Formats: sequence, C-alpha cells, structure tokens
Amino acid sequence: MSGKKQSIPVRSFSKELGTGIAVGKVSSETFYSDEETKHSHRHDEHFFVLQEKGTSLTEIDFETHLITEPSILYQSPNQVHRALKIEKVEMYILVISNENLKTDYRKLLQQISPTKPLSIHNDDLTIIRQAFSLCNNLYERTGDHLHFSLLKDSCNALIALIISQYLKHAKPADRFSRFEIIENAFTNLLENRFNSIKRPSDYAKELNISVPYLNECIKNVTGFSASHQIQQRVVLEAKRLLFHTNKSVKEIANELGYEDYAYFSRLFTKATGMTALTFRNQNHD
Repeated sequence: MSGKKQSIPVRSFSKELGTGIAVGKVSSETFYSDEETKHSHRHDEHFFVLQEKGTSLTEIDFETHLITEPSILYQSPNQVHRALKIEKVEMYILVISNENLKTDYRKLLQQISPTKPLSIHNDDLTIIRQAFSLCNNLYERTGDHLHFSLLKDSCNALIALIISQYLKHAKPADRFSRFEIIENAFTNLLENRFNSIKRPSDYAKELNISVPYLNECIKNVTGFSASHQIQQRVVLEAKRLLFHTNKSVKEIANELGYEDYAYFSRLFTKATGMTALTFRNQNHD
C-alpha cells in the first residue's frame, strides 16, 4: 500500500497548458515516454480519442477495453483509467474543460455515459479524422487572430460528430418509453448527487414522481430497484477509492456521505460479497 496516494490522481492537460482545451496526435512512443498513462488517474476534463491504428488495452473503472480497429472513445471526468497495453498505436486525443464545452453537448454526454469504444469505418472515419486534424492544426496556430474562438468552435463541432456516432448506435430519444425517460433522468441525477442523496424518496421528490413509480420505472429498464442502483453507484466510487488511494475505510465512508461507518461496511459487503479491506487487499494498483 506504500505506493497509494491520499486521493485519486487527477491529470489536467488543458489546465497545464492554460487554455481549457488540448489537442494532439499520439503514438506508441509518446505513451512509452509518459509514465502517468500507465497508472490509474482521472482527468478533470472531458476526454475524446480517435484510435486510427494499432492495439490498445485500457482499463476504465475496473473494466478492460481492447481496441484493435479504428475506434472512438469518450471518457467523462469522473472515470478512472490507465493504459495496460499499447502497440503500434496512432491516435488523436482531445481534452476540453466543462466551460469550453457547449451546454447541449455536455447534457448529451451525460445521457450516453458511460460509453465503450465504438468502431468506425469508411465515411464516418474519414470525417472524424479530418475534424481531428483540423482541430490539431488550429491548436498549433497560436498566432492567428481569433485563435481560441476558432479552436473552441472547431472542437465543439468535432465533439458533435463523436456524439452523433454514439447516438447513431443508440435508441432514438423520440422512441424512449416513459420508463426510459425517467430512468435516464434518475441516472443523471444519481451521478451528480450520490454522495449526498441516498434514499429513493429524495430522488423521487427531485423528479416530482412517487417512490413506487420511480421504482417501477427503474426496475422496468434495469431489472433492479432504485435502492440497488444508488448502492451500486456508491460502491463503484468506494472501489475507486479503495483501489487507488490509501484512505481508510472510515475516511471513504465519510467522503461518500455515511457517518455510520458500520452501516457503510455492511452495505459494501452485501453488494460485493467481501469486506472493503478484503477488496483492497485483493486488488493492488
């Protein structure tokens, strides 16, 4: 545990560069020279990837994703990830802060998150590659008049293209059932409030519906109750902190909104089949 830190490392590309936006083309050599990518971390911006060539194996929130063909990938600011394997890779990356991302696009990203790598080919690959290349070129042309405005607008256009690819493979919003609309609203609210709101009744109040109807909607879409979904989101965050930091279980319980340490311990054990300390001991970063 000596290598653990008191908090999950946060890498801030855009803030390091002072603009809130960073675009670049990355090769295997870049990854090999960048030790941070091999260790679990978060970004405090939105992170977009176009992998054109090569093989990559990435771990995102305890799930591994193998990419061997042209693909796009979006990672939200909260997700914890690391590169496990990189071979002969050529890719573009874009990181952009919340304030530089159009509000409508941010809302759409919340709806589709968490995403998995999405394979793209032919015309879709061509236009996204061209958009990434344009953004990369504009990013480097710092002497241009209206440089940042050009960069911001172009990057948001690229993000719209990427979102459109994910939406193309998703069920159209106008075909969502009432249950699915409620489940989506609940999931978005849960992502932002799981630290502070633990009871289904409080979520139902926020959504202006009854608790029985909330549970009916969530169970119809996911197969589980609202309470189960709340617990699973809390447990995911607990796993992140147990795996990637040296915080005590009591500190983690408090950070996740549980003053009763014993109750949190029982909840974690019931959800995972093992105690928090057993999970930590069995999983080393």
